[in-house]
Amino acid sequence: MSIALKRIHHVAYRCKDAKETVEFYQRVLGMDFVLAIAEDEVPSTKAPDPYMHVFLDAGMGNVLAFFELPTKEDMGRDENTPEWVQHIAFELENLDALHAAKKKIEAEGLDVLGPTNHGIFKSIYFFDPNGHRLELVANTRTPEQMAELHTVAPAMLEEWSQTKKAPRHAAWLHALD
Repeated sequence: MSIALKRIHHVAYRCKDAKETVEFYQRVLGMDFVLAIAEDEVPSTKAPDPYMHVFLDAGMGNVLAFFELPTKEDMGRDENTPEWVQHIAFELENLDALHAAKKKIEAEGLDVLGPTNHGIFKSIYFFDPNGHRLELVANTRTPEQMAELHTVAPAMLEEWSQTKKAPRHAAWLHALD
């Protein structure tokens, strides 16, 4: 019997301040604050560890959640992983929406990198108050491009697994800049 996943229920990250985080995502990205769960002990382990768990609507049934953990040491990040690697990416409707979002986010006083052309989409990058890198994406792909990428994905992974060098199967993406 195979497992039949329906969708991601939620993705959770840690935050420094739940209220500040909710207000940021409401103000900057227009997310609805769906619900909060607060406990004095962890339900799965029964360990005494108070927390606030907040849930935000990221559109189309996607939920982004955060934990504030006041009894733990200040949060940090994985220093062995470059900060550009771990990020949360949200899809926008089109390039006009991406450009408008960049202006709005910059008006908030935030530094925004991009748009960066990835061949099949363009994106901008910025950080939330917790240091989480956020990406907003506008797709520019065609169905044919996606079909080609899907076709070459297994060969690319196998070559990478053996060589740890970037395979050239999708080098055409860079010609789309």
